[in-house]
Amino acid sequence: MYRSSHRLRGWIMGSLTLALVVPAFAQAQSSRPTVTTGGVAKVTPQSATLLGKVTPNGARTTYAFQYGTTTLYGAVTPPVVAGSGTGTKALNVIADLTGLAPATTYHYRLVAHNRNGTVKGVDRVFRTRRQPLGLTLAATPNPVPFRRPTVLAGTLSGTGNEKRQILLQSNPFPYTQGFQPAANVQLTNLQGQFAFPLLSVPLTTQYRVVVPGQTAVVSPIVTVGVAVRVATNTSRRRVRTGGIVRFFGTVRPARPGAQFAIQTLRRGSWRTVAGGITHGSRGGVSRYAKRVRIRRGGQYRVFVAIVDGNYVSAAGRTVRISRVF
Repeated sequence: MYRSSHRLRGWIMGSLTLALVVPAFAQAQSSRPTVTTGGVAKVTPQSATLLGKVTPNGARTTYAFQYGTTTLYGAVTPPVVAGSGTGTKALNVIADLTGLAPATTYHYRLVAHNRNGTVKGVDRVFRTRRQPLGLTLAATPNPVPFRRPTVLAGTLSGTGNEKRQILLQSNPFPYTQGFQPAANVQLTNLQGQFAFPLLSVPLTTQYRVVVPGQTAVVSPIVTVGVAVRVATNTSRRRVRTGGIVRFFGTVRPARPGAQFAIQTLRRGSWRTVAGGITHGSRGGVSRYAKRVRIRRGGQYRVFVAIVDGNYVSAAGRTVRISRVF
């Protein structure tokens, strides 16, 4: 009986010793991860994919790529779990970078960590691609009143966009002349911006800007409409219900035969209450006149419709007619 008890006690002690030793032995079998900073793929002006290899070496391992424009890096990809494999086969790992600067050299390296320590891969470099040049253009105001100024402005984007020559070209209605230089060459500023002030646009005209010597770098075409200028006068501003108000004025440039409408504002929309045809072209202007019976007070205007393409339609100033009871 004593011997059986002694043997049982010895087996229990041996089992406890083995239970304590095996985890320590298993931990001793793991080691720091092995990393290899790989190459780079899918490089664009603003993005790239980093490649590498990680071997966990028996312990739960995470990895990430450090990157930046110097060996100080400064940015890191989100950590990813690589597992805890005990084999010697390396795992292929990747990380996608976005928001990079065009035509810029970047340093990067792969870093992995487990309970045994952190391992940093060798530093490698890549260079993002150049951003192709591109042009934008807009006119303010557009349409522009006849013989009034406007500004054509835009931006040259892409690598090397600062201090570049920009040429403004025009093609007036009916757009059969083709684009010709319309102003002196300008240089973009450090942000690639430019502006061409125009004191006057003679008639509706297409504009575009180009980079001299680079036929592929052309802006979209901007059509600047030239609106006729409508001068509005009235014989009175206060009238009894049913009274007559005479609307009269001029249209510049002269557009004889153009339709005009006397309109009043009702619930947010302009409604026509009378109309007629412009007459004459003396002194470069046409004239209009119309007697209108006023049923209710409110805001009124004269709208001139242009349909020939040289100019665009426009309205004169708004006048308020009050009823007298």
